[in-house]
Amino acid sequence: MGPHPAVAAIRLAVRRVLHDVLNELIELPRATVGRGRPGCGHTGARLATAEPPLVLVACSGGADSMALASALAFEARKLSVRAGGITVDHGLQSGSGLRAAEVAARLREMELDPVEAIAVSVGRDGGPEAAARDARYAALDEAADRLGAAAVLLGHTRDDQAETVLLGLARGSGIRSLSGMAAVSPTGRYRRPFLQLDRQTARKACLVQQLPVWDDPMNADPAYTRSRLRHEGLPALEKALGKGVVEALARTAQLSRDDADALDAWAADVDASVRDESGLLDCTKLYALPPAVRRRVLRRALVTAGSPAGSLFARHVEEVERLITGWRGQRAINLPGRVEARRQGGRLVIRQG
Repeated sequence: MGPHPAVAAIRLAVRRVLHDVLNELIELPRATVGRGRPGCGHTGARLATAEPPLVLVACSGGADSMALASALAFEARKLSVRAGGITVDHGLQSGSGLRAAEVAARLREMELDPVEAIAVSVGRDGGPEAAARDARYAALDEAADRLGAAAVLLGHTRDDQAETVLLGLARGSGIRSLSGMAAVSPTGRYRRPFLQLDRQTARKACLVQQLPVWDDPMNADPAYTRSRLRHEGLPALEKALGKGVVEALARTAQLSRDDADALDAWAADVDASVRDESGLLDCTKLYALPPAVRRRVLRRALVTAGSPAGSLFARHVEEVERLITGWRGQRAINLPGRVEARRQGGRLVIRQG
C-alpha cells in the first residue's frame, strides 16, 4: 500500500524540483566549474569535487514548510542530494527563540543536515510584513552562500499565490504584480514546489505523518493585510463567485507571468535603440514604443539609476512617462532613492541627486 495521497502529492512535487536542480547542475558549462554560478553558492567547486549538492528548506514550523521539509528528507535519500534546513527567528513574539530551537530540533529528527536557527533583526522599512520578509530573505541568502547550497525550497502554496495576486491587484501595480510568485527565482536559488498544491494538502500530509506544526498567531491577526485577505477576503469571494477562485487566481498568475516575461524581454531588446550616442533616452523614440514596453524601459532606467525596485510603484513610472507622452514643461520628478527624472532637450535625464 502506497503513502496517503497528500503525502504522495508533496513528495512528487519535491522530487520534480530536485530532478530539476540536478539536471541544471549537470548541464552547467565546463567554464563555470571552479567558480560557481551566480545565485547558487559554490556550485562550481562542488561539481569539481563530485560532492552531492546541498538543498535547503526554509522552515517556519508551520504546516506548509513542515510538509516540505518531510518531503525533502524523504526524496533526498533516494537521490544524490544532501538535505538541510534553515529556520529564521524574527524576534517579533515572546518565546520566538525557543520556537526556532524546537523547529530546528524537528528538522534534525528528520535527519536533515546541516540545520541552523538564525536570529534576525527586523527593521521598519515598507511596513512590518515587508520588513520581516526582507530580513528573512537576507538571512536565507547569507546561509545559502555560506553553506554552498544549490537551492532553497520555500513552502508557498497555491493559496499563497492567490493571495499574492489579489494583493497585487489591490495595489494596481500592473501585470508583473499579478504574476505572483515565481516557481523558480531569477537566480535559480529559490524554488517553490507547492505552488500547484493547496494549503489543505500540506496540512493533511502533516496530519497523517504525525508531524507537529506551529500555527503562527500573526497569520490570524487582522492587523495584517494578508491575514485579513486570507480569513475574510478570499472566503467572501468564494461565497460570491463560487468555488474555484483560488485555482483561477493561480492560473491568472501563470498567464500574467508569461506575458510579463515576454514584455520584459522586448523592453530589454529595444533599450539600446531608444538611446542617443551619450546613452540618454530619446523621448521621440520612447513615444513610438507600445506603452507596456515604454514603461518597462523607463522602470529599468530608474532602477539602474538607484531607485529601489521594491519602492518604485506604477504611479512613479506613470509620472515619468508623462514627461514623454504629456510634455508641457513640467518640472523634474523626484522618485524613491533620491532619483530625479527630467526632460531636457528632447532627452530624458535620470540621475541620483
